[in-house]
Parts: sequence; structure tokens; C-alpha cells
Amino acid sequence: MTEEKIGFVGIGLMGHGMSANIRKAGYPLTVIAHRNRAPVEDLLARGATEATTLADLARASSVIFICAPGSPQVEAIVAGLLPGLGDGSVVVDCSTSDPTSTEKLAGILAERGTHLVDAPLGGTPVQAEEGKLAAMVGADDAVFARIRPVIDTWAATVAHLGPTGTGHRMKLLNNFLSLGYAALYSEALALSARVGIPVATFDSVIRGSRMDCGFYQTFMGYARDGNREAHRFTLTNALKDLRYLESMADAAGLANPVGNAAKNSFAMAVAAGGGGPEDYVPHLVDFVARRNGIAG
Repeated sequence: MTEEKIGFVGIGLMGHGMSANIRKAGYPLTVIAHRNRAPVEDLLARGATEATTLADLARASSVIFICAPGSPQVEAIVAGLLPGLGDGSVVVDCSTSDPTSTEKLAGILAERGTHLVDAPLGGTPVQAEEGKLAAMVGADDAVFARIRPVIDTWAATVAHLGPTGTGHRMKLLNNFLSLGYAALYSEALALSARVGIPVATFDSVIRGSRMDCGFYQTFMGYARDGNREAHRFTLTNALKDLRYLESMADAAGLANPVGNAAKNSFAMAVAAGGGGPEDYVPHLVDFVARRNGIAG
């Protein structure tokens, strides 16, 4: 393998598993403090090194991965990395970001002789730990070929979609589908309850039918089985992604009424108190039910 030196910023729910798999593959790994020390300490025990500043992490790394909540955080992280970035280094944004911001950052880094790649993720924290995520990559061909072996340590499926920015556009489309499903399922289950059809009965018809899918099963892990951690993706992140989708549609001059309807469902849930760190997408079903006077 090429002896790239890897830096990782954002070792949270997804980043810890990704970092652990990078280290397992033998790459030198530098991380930076996270609000939760447990994943940092775990990676240090696996042989990683801890940097005290973003610039120091950049100096120690040739390829730097970022997992952050959104574009404002990514922009701040890149600003912190800039003083330490060496010629030819690669910054890989694995967040779900606004493509407009992504292209702006790519221009800033290009002026410094460095590269920005967008590689947003598909999958769950469990899949991150197992090295079975999906990656939707935007990069030029040479840079993609260089970083592909590192991405392969944590991704089972890697799609090179085109130049920088393409990955984030595709990720927003992917999340539009999944979060649209969540809004549909939540409303369907509320209506099902209102007309006297229990969750278990509803599920017995949909599960295994043409309307079934992997996301449905994950969602129903909470709605049917009560597992609050069936899909650990927060309502606030979902709302952020649908706002980015709206912005992308506006920039493209496209009417996006279904996307806006899904966004509003999440916006109402967050406004009703669903903005906490443990309020996840499947919990939308409770907020829709309560909005309609149905006890959870």
C-alpha cells in the first residue's frame, strides 16, 4: 500500500469506526480531541497519535478525512487545517454538505496546491465499525485513484461519480429518498392508528411486500419494536440535509414540493422539541402522532 499518512477530524458515531478500520489496515493515523474522549482513547490504544491543533494534524497527514455535522463546521475545520497543509495533500469531506460550499472550498484548496474530495457516506455506525459503509465520491481521476485504497478500508461500496461536488449532490438525493420515506411512514402510521389498524397489523402487510425495503425495516425497528437506537441519525441532521436539498433545487431552478413537504415534517418535529442529540429519524413517528392528537 502507498504509505499515506492519515488524519481524521470528527471521530463520532461514524468517524470512530472509519478511523479504527483505517488504523487496522496499518495506516499511520492522527486524530484530534473530540467532545467525547472515549473514541479518542480507544484509537490511541490502537496506535493512533493525537494532535492538539488542526494545523498540527494537517502537518502530520497527507490525506485528511472530515466527518462533521454540516458545511459551517467543515468550513471552520478547513480554515484550521490550512496553515499546516502540505503541497499535494488531500482533504476528504465525508459529511453531508452543501455542494455550493464544497465547490468554494475546493477552489480555496486548489489555490494552495491541495485537493478537496467529497465522499459522503451511506450506512450506519454499525456498518462503519464493520467497514461496510458506502461512499459517494466526487474527485478527479488521479486523486480518486490515490485515495481509493484508504476509502476501501471502511467502505464496502465505493462509487466515483464525477468531479468534486458530485458526491454531495448525490448524497442529498439519496437522503431525499430516505427522509421522504420516513415522513411517509410516519404519516401512514398515524393514519393507520387513527382508523384502527395497529402497528403490528400494518407491518404484517408491508413487510415482505413490494413496499418493503431496508430503510423501512430500520425505521420499524423503532415504530414496531421500540428500539430507540434502530437508526442513529438525528432529526436535526435530517432537517439540515433537506434544507440543503431545497437550496440545491433552488439553484437548479427546479420545483421541489415533495422535498419541501418532507422538510416541513422534520421542521415541525424539531420545533416541537425533537432537536436533542438522541432524537433520531424513526422518532419522527411520535411527533407526527402527537401533532394529530394520537398517543404514542
